[in-house]
Amino acid sequence: MDMHTVVKGKGAQRGLERVVVGDGRASGVTASDVLAVARAGARVDLSEEAVAALAAAREIVDVLAAKPDPVYGVSTGFGALATRHISPELRARLQRNIVRSHAAGMGPRVEREVVRALMFLRLKTVCSGRTGVRPEVAQAMADLLNAGITPVVHEYGSLGCSGDLAPLSHCALALMGEGDAEGPDGVVRPAAELLAAHGLQPVELREKEGLALLNGTDGMLGMLVMALADLETLYRSADVTAALSLEALLGTDKVLAPELHAIRPHPGQAASAANMLAVLKGSGLTGHHQDDAPRVQDAYSVRCAPQVAGAGRDTLAHARLVAERELASAVDNPVVLPDGRVESNGNFHGAPVAYVLDFLAIAAADLGSIAERRTDRLLDKNRSHGLPPFLADDAGVDSGLMIAQYTQAALVSELKRLAVPASADSIPSSAMQEDHVSMGWSAARKLRTAVDNLARVLAVELYAATRAVQLREGLTPAPATRAVVEAVREAGVGGPGPDRFLAPDLAAAEAFLRDGRLLAAVEKVTGPLR
Repeated sequence: MDMHTVVKGKGAQRGLERVVVGDGRASGVTASDVLAVARAGARVDLSEEAVAALAAAREIVDVLAAKPDPVYGVSTGFGALATRHISPELRARLQRNIVRSHAAGMGPRVEREVVRALMFLRLKTVCSGRTGVRPEVAQAMADLLNAGITPVVHEYGSLGCSGDLAPLSHCALALMGEGDAEGPDGVVRPAAELLAAHGLQPVELREKEGLALLNGTDGMLGMLVMALADLETLYRSADVTAALSLEALLGTDKVLAPELHAIRPHPGQAASAANMLAVLKGSGLTGHHQDDAPRVQDAYSVRCAPQVAGAGRDTLAHARLVAERELASAVDNPVVLPDGRVESNGNFHGAPVAYVLDFLAIAAADLGSIAERRTDRLLDKNRSHGLPPFLADDAGVDSGLMIAQYTQAALVSELKRLAVPASADSIPSSAMQEDHVSMGWSAARKLRTAVDNLARVLAVELYAATRAVQLREGLTPAPATRAVVEAVREAGVGGPGPDRFLAPDLAAAEAFLRDGRLLAAVEKVTGPLR
């Protein structure tokens, strides 16, 4: 069996899956592995190859530790204090101290899935045989995950260089039986109490181990992997909502013809156009742009939907490539090389991950922006081609979806602020030893907010477009559109009618889109979208 295979239904303690990690020298895991552990509570086991690689690397570290020559991370201080040689009797204390002093996060707790992802990804690197950590420490990391114990990690504390130091330190602190953690019941208690309750012993760290547990891009990478999974769903959903808006506006689907997109061969653009065309197949609403109020072309927000969503899809593809490379990496400083050398390096710098996190935030903002413009067009009687003002039942008495669009506009404005790159910033630290940093953790945190807001923006478009389609009496929507309207109404999202409390409808539309029911309804008719 491949050492990073997810085995469904076997040996799972908290979820339905088991992930076996560590094949000795190839350090990678897959995005599916990360999602299984972070979100599905999959059990994590170490392979025999991983245990052997851990032991071999540890032997190298032990030999170096016994020599009088200083070796960074083994017998010296850290960062700007690396010039001091640490005597053997102080080295265990040094490893404890680096964890305690670096567990300096502040602010609200980050989400459980983020902490599980960064713990698992740190374990992945530890099991690569490049870090010099003992097998029993790696097993303790797996045990913590399998027990459902989630260390308390705070929002602020990582500059994204020398890795996500403070977040990883809080996780290492829990391994030592210190600090606070959340149990599987969701209650935060002292880590020592939770370890004891699950029959686990605190770890006593030895040379290099404290540093090896802290020095990685695991937090920002875990958030990148989860954002990619969420954005893949949202981009396909955006193709659906764009198609529904085009239909409700009596637009033309001729601009979606494959031959038009073949002459500008961006793969994301072609996929988005194909998805929209599939949703609109059989529609009796498209092609009426030459009727009562003839127009030569649809507005850009309708006509250029595949180009904008497609550019975002291609950005996703690049970000996925970076994530795959990072998942196959062993990030630590220093690292144990196959020939026995222990060498310092700069692989902990988060720039490759930070950049794509920011790229994705920019793409998300633009996708939200174009969706909001389509929504506004549906609500404006001067541009909606015959729809009532604000899709209201009795305009003037009823306000319809006027304020739903206000909410959407506020979300889009926030998306634009979140699109400002974090990775363009750098601030020196550690007495100018760490004088250039990536800010990748910050990029990841704001991307998580952007993904949430994008889902809400698309939910408002879905809400408006399904109502608008139903208001087109006498015209028959596409079979896929009818399936969406039926499913969204069954999900508790109300249709046309007098004004009512809108927040529950919007929340139901958001849940319908987020959990995949929108795509499921469409694909029952169209088959799998691209």
